[in-house]
Amino acid sequence: MVSKSTKVTSRRKRKVVEQVTAAAAEVLRDYELVLIISPEVSEEEFEAALSYISQLISGDGGVVSHTEQWGKRKLAYPIEHFAEGTYVLMRLNMRPSLSKELETKLKISEEFLRYLLIRLSS
Repeated sequence: MVSKSTKVTSRRKRKVVEQVTAAAAEVLRDYELVLIISPEVSEEEFEAALSYISQLISGDGGVVSHTEQWGKRKLAYPIEHFAEGTYVLMRLNMRPSLSKELETKLKISEEFLRYLLIRLSS
């Protein structure tokens, strides 16, 4: 038989666990995102693609802290019949829950040939 004090304690434990879980979800983590963008993309579309990613991240409370354009480079092997692509490195601060959504949107988009999203150790 379970006493009332045991029920209260287990409720308190559940409440504490929920609070800790909610707090952990709100923590911003550091990420690096490397993109290979199709060489067929015009300069305007290139800027629009980068601003789209920035808006996606900042719309969910994240921050794009640094963007570095490495320029057009030859690929080690053809990707979708392209021999070269434009490389971009972005440093981000975002919630871990946004990483799945970001990867899904990058997979769907035809402008991005490849991407690599890495969580940096803090």
